[in-house]
Amino acid sequence: MQEVQWGMFTMVEAERRLLANALLDFSNQRFVLLSESCIPLFNLSTIYHYLMSSKKSYVEVYDLSTSVGRGRYNPRMRPTVRLSQWRKGSQWFEMDRSLAIEGGPHPNKFGRLSVTEEFLERLRKGFVCTYNGKTSHICFLFARKFMPNALDRLLRFSPKIMQF
Repeated sequence: MQEVQWGMFTMVEAERRLLANALLDFSNQRFVLLSESCIPLFNLSTIYHYLMSSKKSYVEVYDLSTSVGRGRYNPRMRPTVRLSQWRKGSQWFEMDRSLAIEGGPHPNKFGRLSVTEEFLERLRKGFVCTYNGKTSHICFLFARKFMPNALDRLLRFSPKIMQF
């Protein structure tokens, strides 16, 4: 077993080992990496159908000129990684098998008082996006950064709102 520290390259190495081991089983076609503070917004059958029917993978990356984006770039990474290629991204992802084979701190936390029926419904269906070329209100399958003190409310609302 190898020690992993948050924010260090050991996390990247651990994720790569996890993905490499999952790829050994050819029946694994989609891969989702979540943290302990993430919750599903829909029941498992909805999430499974959505992901297996999707034509895309969901890996969040963006260009930030601030200290948490480009400010983390180390010039010693050149020429392998140029500043123009540097992106900030979420550590959590969902991807299909072909992308997994190819390779390649959040300011908000939701505590007990944040978790309301309205808040969860807004996360589930309060946005409009495109899914497989069609307009959809299911834009997020998981929500993240829930604090432990939110668990009682999540458990109370989940049967009604998330149907599990």
